[in-house]
Amino acid sequence: MSIKVAFIGASGMLGKPVATQLIKHGIEVTALARNAEQLKKDIPGISTVSGNMNSSSDLDTLLKGKEVVYLSLSIKQNEKKNAWHTESEGMEMLIASAKRNGIKRIAYLSSIIMDHQGKDGFNWWVFDLKHKAVKMIKDSGIPYTIFYPSNFMESLSNMYKMGNKMMLAGESKEPMFFISGADYGKQVARAIIEHNNGNREYYVQGPQAFTADRAVEEFMKHYTKEKLSISRAPLGVIKFFGMFSTKMNYGANILEALNNYPEKFMAQKTWDELGKPETTIADYARQLN
Repeated sequence: MSIKVAFIGASGMLGKPVATQLIKHGIEVTALARNAEQLKKDIPGISTVSGNMNSSSDLDTLLKGKEVVYLSLSIKQNEKKNAWHTESEGMEMLIASAKRNGIKRIAYLSSIIMDHQGKDGFNWWVFDLKHKAVKMIKDSGIPYTIFYPSNFMESLSNMYKMGNKMMLAGESKEPMFFISGADYGKQVARAIIEHNNGNREYYVQGPQAFTADRAVEEFMKHYTKEKLSISRAPLGVIKFFGMFSTKMNYGANILEALNNYPEKFMAQKTWDELGKPETTIADYARQLN
């Protein structure tokens, strides 16, 4: 009998590759979706429940009869600090529903770089919220698996790439262990199937470490679908415009954290238990051609 997983965030940049890998590994995946028919087209084999995370009844419908709930949540670039957030008010509602419906495990996609909070005077409400989300899960009493990933290769094609430009800002000082969403999805599947006892935390990192500048150069070298060029902006300019734009403020903060967080390799335990990622940035870029 396959494991039944409720999935929140399947339509996102990192939700699709993970949900796809879970299904490939024989896991029965049911996702909460605002556009259920489109999600079924995007992810063959997925089941859906129409609804939203801000509805207790929708959450109860999704979680009923499931064993695990996997959360791929995010703060959107245009969200304001005092708004309703999936990783605060939404997390409270999710945990309450999980308890009502006898969920046996919460699996949650977090972040490595949120640990940059408080370093060198860096302070961002989004990272505070992410730390609180982890604490809420740990305090829930429900067994958990929490993943702390480095930067994803998908960000190169979905965030750094804008049209035929690769956008860079500021000075990228620290290398990041970029990982593909598919490799991460394979690790999530193994964690759910094979390592489902006790509470578990995994650092998620890929096989190579690059600064943002070097990662973009490597991507461009192997992406031949169109000719790309680099466009660079001073981080100070983005910070200035961030005083007037919520989206620009988000970009300035995430770029500052990515550029300066001194990421160390911490994924050996993850590789030992869940498998070593194999996809390189060159592989990822070629897959898009």
